[in-house]
Amino acid sequence: MRRVVCPGSFDPITNGHLDIIARACTLFDEVVIAVLVNQTKSSLFTVDERIEMIKQVTSRYTNIKVDSWSGLLVDYCRTNKIPTIVKGLRAVSDFDYELQMSQVNLQLQGVETLFMSTAPSHSFLSSSLVKEIASYGGDVRHICQLP
Repeated sequence: MRRVVCPGSFDPITNGHLDIIARACTLFDEVVIAVLVNQTKSSLFTVDERIEMIKQVTSRYTNIKVDSWSGLLVDYCRTNKIPTIVKGLRAVSDFDYELQMSQVNLQLQGVETLFMSTAPSHSFLSSSLVKEIASYGGDVRHICQLP
């Protein structure tokens, strides 16, 4: 079985995230969406709320599992026997950081990282942008599928 993990904070999940997840679902037998807990960031939604949101907006897919993890992503991969991470890249600026992380993950645990370019219509999206727009009362329904 070809398994992959799609990690992120998903605070909240955006249409850009959903685009990468949907495309990964066509390529892999199982896509594990791992909600990562970042102790240094304050979150708008709890981990349980994010998991529930993800389950609701991805319910049409039969090959998705949603989980959470607090710790190194490569440790999650090792613990769950997942050999590959899939990451979406919005712009060249994302690549520098993600390349470093992919090399560390490969060195630490032999975990490969596959990069998927985000659809141009979603290349500007980030959870931070969604939260900022919403904090000023802006409508985020066209960029974020909240239940």
